[in-house]
Amino acid sequence: MRKAIRIGTRSSALALWQAEWVKSELEKKYPSLAVSLTKIKTTGDKILDVPLAKVGGKGLFVKEIEEAMLNQEIDIAVHSMKDVPTFFPDGLHLACITKREDARDALLTRNKVKFQDLPKGANIGTSSLRRQAQLMSVRPDFVIHQLRGNVDTRLRKLKEGQYDGIILAAAGVKRLGLAENVTEYLEPEISLPAIGQGALGIECRVDDRELNDMISFFNHAETRTCVTGERALLRRLEGGCQVPIACHGRMKNGKLHMDGLVGSVDGRNIIKDSIEGEPDKAEKLGVALAESLLAKGAAAILREVYGQNSDFSGNNLLEN
Repeated sequence: MRKAIRIGTRSSALALWQAEWVKSELEKKYPSLAVSLTKIKTTGDKILDVPLAKVGGKGLFVKEIEEAMLNQEIDIAVHSMKDVPTFFPDGLHLACITKREDARDALLTRNKVKFQDLPKGANIGTSSLRRQAQLMSVRPDFVIHQLRGNVDTRLRKLKEGQYDGIILAAAGVKRLGLAENVTEYLEPEISLPAIGQGALGIECRVDDRELNDMISFFNHAETRTCVTGERALLRRLEGGCQVPIACHGRMKNGKLHMDGLVGSVDGRNIIKDSIEGEPDKAEKLGVALAESLLAKGAAAILREVYGQNSDFSGNNLLEN
């Protein structure tokens, strides 16, 4: 068995917590194993003054880490699943998906003012178009501001009074031990979570069979099933950060139940649907849910957003 594993990670507090957790679990499983962290600054970490939708979306947080893996500088990478693109470079794959934390969005406000009690015209900070669209569909009076930076930075800006409220992923807040700052958790009926939200993904080289076997214990079957379905929907919609897309899968009475959503950025047009089926058909269920959303009006929203993007094959939206 190999003697050492190098973990590639971003350097934010949350990314380091996630990598440290994987490190500790590996050390518990293999007491003689030397596990180290390699901090890598990604493009997404460097560009903080531009909305993600304008600079490339999900791949911004993994590209440099994947390059380090392909160059044999690291052995595995730990990602928040909601940041992981649906396609991988040749030679790399998603080896494990861990048990999901709370998948919901969390609302943090000044003076603990509840969502429905926030004043008209409240200033809300979020970096997510998905959150923006859903919040504005319920509270069109909100003024949404782009909010980038790590969790500590966002909390500081809230406490300084720059915002009346901010929205963060509940999983990250809980992992960092900051749950006391949460005013309330937003149920999926108000804010359907991002694809993969709350789960961690471990990426590694396909041909490193020994390492793939060593880390396989991280896989959580139920979470992997749910996230597989969610990512199938995202892949079918060719989704990125430029359009509000959400999907949440969960097991109910032995069946995989999935809720999906596509919305316009202003929240005026929200398309929702659900599907349920056998867990071993997760990929097909995700694709079928995507097709249903497209047929109900999501195709028009996607064409409007991606029409000027040459990488978007909008002509196949309803033909596959």
